[in-house]
Amino acid sequence: MNRIRLSLPRRQWATYQHQDLLHDAIVNALIAAGATPEQVIGAGAEAWTFAALGYHRAQEGQVHGLVISTPSSVLAPYLTALEPSAVRYARASTGELLDFSTASVALEPPPVCTDPGMLGVLALSPIAISEPGAKQKRWLTQLDQVDLAAVANARLSKIAGRSVTLTVQPDSLYLRANPKHSVLVSTKRLRNGRAAFVIGMQAPLVLAGSREDLLLAWYAGLGEKTRNGFGCLGLAEQGVGR
Repeated sequence: MNRIRLSLPRRQWATYQHQDLLHDAIVNALIAAGATPEQVIGAGAEAWTFAALGYHRAQEGQVHGLVISTPSSVLAPYLTALEPSAVRYARASTGELLDFSTASVALEPPPVCTDPGMLGVLALSPIAISEPGAKQKRWLTQLDQVDLAAVANARLSKIAGRSVTLTVQPDSLYLRANPKHSVLVSTKRLRNGRAAFVIGMQAPLVLAGSREDLLLAWYAGLGEKTRNGFGCLGLAEQGVGR
């Protein structure tokens, strides 16, 4: 397990249009640090996730920091060895250039929690969950549409190779005040020129369970498409921060 945060200097931002630019830049950096392509991309890749810290305006994202996290003992050393200068990617077809070479890197310690215990968390990147049993992929737009604990435990159990039994509860007051808590994320530009999108959901959550399971969720993230920058968690008490 390992987790790092890359932070650009104050008043400095990186821009992007599609989230796959961030993904590809991080993949390049992990491979430069010693990981093999098969360990970070593809169906058999190790579990990892990331979050872009910043905001969107119109069709452009502005990011001042990246959180990269993994529960994998295989990828953990490569996160420690990751160089900010390798988090750089250019794409001529969309005119995008992401450059984190001036960023500082800090290891993020695990949250302090009892055993068993609880964690109040935020979705630093939207949680993507598709409708169960749907013939065509449909992304859910409300967290109360799904048994979040069942979805989370199924994926985390697969990652850990053991039974994970967390309780996952969205903040009830937040859901009442923010019934629309989904966000449309542009993931990539298709060959026909159109953009591909994933719908994710953002809300404070309370996780409860064993310390081992809580830390697994903290490092692995929740939901689907985590390696593409969805479901990365942060502590609610710390907020997003700069």
